[in-house]
This record gives sequence, C-alpha cells and structure tokens, in this order.
Amino acid sequence: MRAAIYFADGYEEIEALAVVDVLRRGEVEVVMTGVTGSSVKSARGIEIKMDTVIGELDHQNVDMIILPGGIPGVYNLEKDNDVVRYVKTFKEQGKWIAAICAAPGMLGRLDLLINEKATCYPGNEKYLEGCEYVDQSTVVSGKLITSKGVGTALEFALMLLEVAKGKEVSDCVKKAMLL
Repeated sequence: MRAAIYFADGYEEIEALAVVDVLRRGEVEVVMTGVTGSSVKSARGIEIKMDTVIGELDHQNVDMIILPGGIPGVYNLEKDNDVVRYVKTFKEQGKWIAAICAAPGMLGRLDLLINEKATCYPGNEKYLEGCEYVDQSTVVSGKLITSKGVGTALEFALMLLEVAKGKEVSDCVKKAMLL
C-alpha cells in the first residue's frame, strides 16, 4: 500500500508526523505531500521539507490519502482545489481516506461522510454532516478512518498501519514502541 499525507501550512505536528513515523516503521510507503509548498510550516512554526508537492504526486499509485488536523492547516487543505478533487475522487473510487482532529469536519463539509460513522475533535461534531457521530478515539467505517486529535494520534497511526499491512505488523510496531 502507498499512502499520501497532505501537509498544508498550519498542520498539527504530532498528528501528521506520528502517522509518518508509524507507517514508515511498518514499512509502508508514505509520501509527505506539500499542498502549500515544498516546505510546509506547522501550527507552531516547525518547517518540514516535503517528499513532493501535490501537483507532482501520481495519485493513480496512491491507495490512501491522510489528512492531519491543525488550524489553520485544515482550512488550507479545504481551500485547495487539488485536495478537494483528489479526496472526492478517492471516495468515489472506494479508496482509503483517513482524517484526524478537525479534518473529519472538512470531509463532512464536502458531503463525503454521508451514511458513514466518524469521530472528530470535540466541538467539531456539527461539521460531520450526514454521518453517525461515534464518541470513540478512532473509528473505521468502510474505507474511512477518523480520529479525535493529538492524544489519539498513535492509535490512529497504528490503525492505518493495520489497514495497510495487517494486525500482526501493527502489533509488532506497537510493541517495539512500548505502547
């Protein structure tokens, strides 16, 4: 499986980088994809060099899109036409979409949560339009994975790894990380 995680200025560091770290430990190819440039600055001013930018990523060879939270990161993702187009295309094609914190609200505003179950950062439930809100740390519904926020980032990342490589690999990485 090949995953792309979208980074926009204002992303939440732990939610994004914990996912990259865990997936790479599990030997999943994860591509850090810059939406707002080839170097992207987090909500707390930490700048990270990307593997590629969204316009250069071959989305035909991507199996999962991952959307980290963070303000204004989520708003910067949502206002990008390429992000919206690819997320909608992945939903139509039945490919995996994962979102954490405020990012599930973006999916709700794009009408991509209809008849799904989802969770999000507390207070953002109003944006989960058309779905059943589930008060759990991480929720899997069809080909959609959502999670609440920073404190659930490792659980979220391990679920992504489980989907990508199986429970045995996820458990092995979890054990090695002393979780």
